Amino acid sequence: MFERRLESPAAIWGRYGAILVLAGICLIPIWVMVGTSFKNEVVIFDGRPVWFLFFPTLDNYEYILTRGKFDRYLVNSVIVGTASTFFTLFFGGLCAYALARSEFRGRRFVANATLLVRMVPPAVLAVPAFAMVTMFSLKNDLAVLTFFYTALNLPFAIWLLFGFYKQIPMEIEEAAIVDGATAWQVFTRVLLPLMKSGYAVAGIFAFRIAWNEFILALLLTGRSTRTLPVGAAGFITDTGVEWGRIMAMGTLIAIPPLVFTFFAARQIIAGMTAGAVKG
Repeated sequence: MFERRLESPAAIWGRYGAILVLAGICLIPIWVMVGTSFKNEVVIFDGRPVWFLFFPTLDNYEYILTRGKFDRYLVNSVIVGTASTFFTLFFGGLCAYALARSEFRGRRFVANATLLVRMVPPAVLAVPAFAMVTMFSLKNDLAVLTFFYTALNLPFAIWLLFGFYKQIPMEIEEAAIVDGATAWQVFTRVLLPLMKSGYAVAGIFAFRIAWNEFILALLLTGRSTRTLPVGAAGFITDTGVEWGRIMAMGTLIAIPPLVFTFFAARQIIAGMTAGAVKG
């Protein structure tokens, strides 16, 4: 019998202390952003790092929500984010299922090679994308931006969902077919409930990328189709940077991904640990 070694109190306190330090380092930028959003221009440009002792104001949020076209940018971001996430999960799930159930040499290599495409930075693709969109006069169209975000997110979704489909025994599908289920019923009623963790992880990552992406949205949108990140950049003018309004905009932009990630944390952990298995 192996005896379990008990950690000393010093080791336990040291581990949790290191976690708290790392968490504090990660939270400092968020605190600076949120705190600056409640400051007026005088306090921001005072030159002293005022962290707590200042009188908060809602002027930055009032300007953004009433005169900053926030509603239009929000609608555009929601449309592009949800549409690209849906198409990513739909086509990514079909491709991953086809790879997982097909038998050919190099199948695992093909699944991993799709992830290599995702390693290309979006900034590298920005100029060719802008050239193609300009050539066909498709600029200022949310459908075009949705298409590029779907293409950007598909490699990761295929790679992740491939690992999940490989874990599902083929006998489950065969049993459902024997019971009279069609191929579509097997996919929707048998496989999808078993794949909810994988689809949750892929969907959250796809939505976050579409929600926060800036370069492609800047080049491919116009005044009426700007998303929230591009709208936030509009407060950088030739006369100066309106830091309070930018930070207020950034705080509002960060809320939806943080909320989704918080409520789906268990699904994310289960998906990331179970999805990338050896096929």
